[in-house]
Amino acid sequence: MSKILVTGGAGFIGSAIAEKLILNSENYVVIVDNLSTGDLGKLPPLPKHNWRFIKCDVNDYSEIAPIMTSYMFDFVFHFAAVVGVQRTQENPVMVLKDIEGIKNILSLSKNTTVQRVFFSSSSEIYGDPVEIPQNVYTTPLNSRLPYAIVKNVGEAFMRSYKQEFDLDYTIFRFFNTYGPKQSKDFVISKFLLSAFHNQDITIYGDGNQTRTFCFVDDNVDSCLKAFYENKVVNDVINIGGSREIPIKELAEIIIQMTESKSKIVHVDPLKDGDMMRRKPDNSDMKKMLDRKLLSIDEGIKKILEEGLFEMKNYKICRESKG
Repeated sequence: MSKILVTGGAGFIGSAIAEKLILNSENYVVIVDNLSTGDLGKLPPLPKHNWRFIKCDVNDYSEIAPIMTSYMFDFVFHFAAVVGVQRTQENPVMVLKDIEGIKNILSLSKNTTVQRVFFSSSSEIYGDPVEIPQNVYTTPLNSRLPYAIVKNVGEAFMRSYKQEFDLDYTIFRFFNTYGPKQSKDFVISKFLLSAFHNQDITIYGDGNQTRTFCFVDDNVDSCLKAFYENKVVNDVINIGGSREIPIKELAEIIIQMTESKSKIVHVDPLKDGDMMRRKPDNSDMKKMLDRKLLSIDEGIKKILEEGLFEMKNYKICRESKG
C-alpha cells in the first residue's frame, strides 16, 4: 500500500486529487490543511477506510514534522498555498510564508521515505507573456508578484533537492482551473454566483484580457497520470485548457447559459497581476491524458446540470426566477 500525503487537501484542486487517490484501495491518504482558505466541506464524501484528515499548518515545522515522521509517506502532493489574486495581493507577507512550507516538506521528505514530491506551481510565474502559447522551457519566468515568486522559488527548491539529495519531483504549472467545490474567489465561480442572483457581473478593465480554462477532472486526471505512470519525473508540465477566451466573452457565455438578467459592469483594471493574455503550451498534457479536454461550454453545462455549484443549487435558483 502506498502512503500519500496531500497538503492543502481541503482546497479545491487538493481535495479533488485526494478523492481520486482514495478511490484506489491500494493508497492510504493523509490530508492536511490549516483551513485558512480550505473547507472541511470539500473533504471526500467517502468512508474513512483508507484516509484521514489532520488539521495542520505545513508552514509550521512543529506541526508537520510529527505527521511526516510517524507516517513515513511514499509520496507527497504539496498543494498547500495562499491562493486567489485579490487575497495574494492583499496579504503579500502571508504569501511569502509559504516558502517555509516548501522547505519543511522537502527537508522532511529527504530525511524520511518519500520517493517523489508533486508540487503545484502556477501560470502566474510567467508574468506578461513574451510568447504564446507559453512553453515550460522557452518562456521566461518574469513575474515579480509575491505569489509568483514563491512558486518560482518552490520550483528552484525542487530542482536543488534533486541535485543534492536525489529527491525526485514533478512540477505542475496550473493554469486557470474550474469546477465543483471551487470557492467564490475565482472568476468562473464568481460569475456564476452573480448570474444566479441576477446581480451585475464585474469585470476589471475592458474585459479583453484572455485566459484558458481547464475543468478540474482534466487537471486531476493529468496529475494522476503523471503519478501512476511515472511520467514528468524531475520535470515540469503545463496543466491548462486549450481555448483562449476573453473574460468579457466568458461572462456573456455564463449569462446566456444560466438565463440570467445580470449586466456586465466594467471597473478599473487591477493594479497588478491581471496579465492581458495567458495560454499554455499544453501539448504534453494532452499527449499524456490521451483524450479530448472538456470545453468551457461543456464544463459549465456539467456544473449546472449536475447541480455541482456549491454556493447555490441550480434548481433552486432556476425556480426562484419563476
